[in-house]
Amino acid sequence: MALAACAPLPPANPGDTSSADTSANTEAMSSVADLPNVPANPRVAAATQGRRLDSPLIKQVAPTGLSPLVVDLTVAPTDVWTRIRRSFAVPNIDTPLVREWENFYASKPEYLQRTAQRAGKYLYYIIEEIDQRGMPSELALLPFVESSFDPWALSRSQASGLWQFVPATGRGYNLKQDWWRDERRDPIASTNAALDYLQYLFEFHGDWHLALASYNWGEGSVKRAIEKKAGQGMPTDYLSLDMPDETRNYVPKLQAIKNIIANPAKFSIVLPTIDNQPYFVTVTKSRNIDVKLAAQLAEMPLEEFKALNPSFNRGVILGRHEPTLILPADRIGVFEANLLAHNGELSSWHTHQMARGDTLASVAKQYRTSVATLRSANGLGPKSSVSAGDSLIVPVGAAAGQPAIIATAVPAAVRPVAARGTAAVGKKVHVRTHRVGKGDSLSSIAKRYDTTVDQLRALNRIKGSAVQMGKTLQIPGTDSRS
Repeated sequence: MALAACAPLPPANPGDTSSADTSANTEAMSSVADLPNVPANPRVAAATQGRRLDSPLIKQVAPTGLSPLVVDLTVAPTDVWTRIRRSFAVPNIDTPLVREWENFYASKPEYLQRTAQRAGKYLYYIIEEIDQRGMPSELALLPFVESSFDPWALSRSQASGLWQFVPATGRGYNLKQDWWRDERRDPIASTNAALDYLQYLFEFHGDWHLALASYNWGEGSVKRAIEKKAGQGMPTDYLSLDMPDETRNYVPKLQAIKNIIANPAKFSIVLPTIDNQPYFVTVTKSRNIDVKLAAQLAEMPLEEFKALNPSFNRGVILGRHEPTLILPADRIGVFEANLLAHNGELSSWHTHQMARGDTLASVAKQYRTSVATLRSANGLGPKSSVSAGDSLIVPVGAAAGQPAIIATAVPAAVRPVAARGTAAVGKKVHVRTHRVGKGDSLSSIAKRYDTTVDQLRALNRIKGSAVQMGKTLQIPGTDSRS
């Protein structure tokens, strides 16, 4: 089974997407449009007026819509690909860029196979949520374009996870990002946040192509591009707008993937079988548990466990967060039986919240360990300091002397600030703002707040160098740069 650690496809030439910043993978997939316009699933006809319904994680829903092929709709599809094909609802485009991307991806069958294999872990859950909301099924394919279905994907603009949220947008959609976890990488939390965002964008524009462009470029940028064309008396549809190369290629890439998924045989592509049933289930924990032990209790490889649970930054998962562990559906019984039979501690790590007057030396003495061990376990450099309210991991027993950071799982750019030798450990996010005044530029604002233009662009989803007077910008704080 291909794991999420597989490397994504390198950037390619079609349409010159070398400036890609918001998507982790300008390398991901999309192109062509021989596909006829498919009648929408009746539940998708309004294309997203419905809101998400509360439902169990595991719920079998037989699609009831029409299909691009002659299919008996009284029979529930046995595989996810067929289910997705039945509910296409975004209008097709047929442009030279679509053709280019279609040809590009079709020429990389091994890459498509590898990415589709990774998608097998997540697609059932994604399409289930999309169906519950009455949204177009093409959206389930968007992580092909964004991340190649790699939950560890990290872009130059620090966009992370399957759906490639930058830190600020992730926080805006309640994706927790702290020393312990980054929910932008959580398959469940990030999927729900992405669909919330896409619903909002569709309601904002009333057009799926513009909504998708906004997901990539920002709704403000797309709105200004529309206003510019309208002021010139020109068409304001997606294909008529002046956009960065990345955004110009974005919808054609998704269209290409849609076309390939719709008719893989035409492109000599063989898709892996993904059953139309839950791949995973969830279990909530109220006690600390080591990541390694959780994988052992489920009797599954550690790397496969991490691929389903990529949001945890540490070797220990905190019970006070009431974390949701994601396990393959066929492992839940084994996990629960082994958990019941387990006699030892679930975690070889204590957590200690620093009180007034605490020092690393006093904490080390309290737990009969060394300052060096505490620094190593918490990713603290020799000059890093801690203060009241910060949380430390204290290794005991077999964990003594081992770092608690999942070093192979947490990209350096999204590790906690303390791991890079600064003074913060587990602190809350403090986001500063600046209202753009007359004469302000990104360069002058960056200089004023001791940050960089690139960080300002990434945090505020800005393309180019212009910034509108009166606009409120978020300013990277100590942990906004992560």
